[in-house]
Amino acid sequence: MNSYTEENYLKALFILSTESGETTVNALSKSLEIKMPTVNSMMKKLSEKGLVNYESYKPVKLTEKGKKEAALIIRKHRLTEMFLVEKMGFGWEQVHDIAEQVEHIKSPAFFDKMDELLAYPKEDPHGSPIPDKHGKIVWKKYTPLCECIKGQAVVLAAVTHSSDDFLKFLNARGLHLGISLKIKSVEPFDGSMVVSYAKKTETLSLVVCEKLLVA
Repeated sequence: MNSYTEENYLKALFILSTESGETTVNALSKSLEIKMPTVNSMMKKLSEKGLVNYESYKPVKLTEKGKKEAALIIRKHRLTEMFLVEKMGFGWEQVHDIAEQVEHIKSPAFFDKMDELLAYPKEDPHGSPIPDKHGKIVWKKYTPLCECIKGQAVVLAAVTHSSDDFLKFLNARGLHLGISLKIKSVEPFDGSMVVSYAKKTETLSLVVCEKLLVA
């Protein structure tokens, strides 16, 4: 059985390696805010357990066993977030830290019941896919808002960044998943966008537009 710390490493590895299938010890160190020697030591430990493929100075890759275990941790986290929003009335900006604690509960039956009570959701409150109980995950193809052009009409489908501050920023502007956006203009100099939605117009910086995924 993996420790809380090992589970946090597996989850971070899974998220960082989503695009390429692998990541570096340096990227992992920055993501977790843990010193490189400590990360290297943990990679050796996870390698001995058959959860990662690890060699010094080379990218780290989760094994199939590691991917499944990481996906099941992420399942618990995202189901908890959904339960907190849908059944307990929490805001989407309030759930991450609670889910970080709940995801380490070892009982699959607990999370299967949560899944059932939620009618088997496919995505969490931030639009990220929820793995099934076998660790299978279905990715949807969304486009970052920053890649869209003037005149396009899109729907906000997910956010890539779910920090409290960012979600509070979106809340303050009435931006939430499922809202329709019309791109009025794109500023060539800095990539900022003027978008209209819900009878209002807002200017969004490139930093914000990069974090919004649309369909």
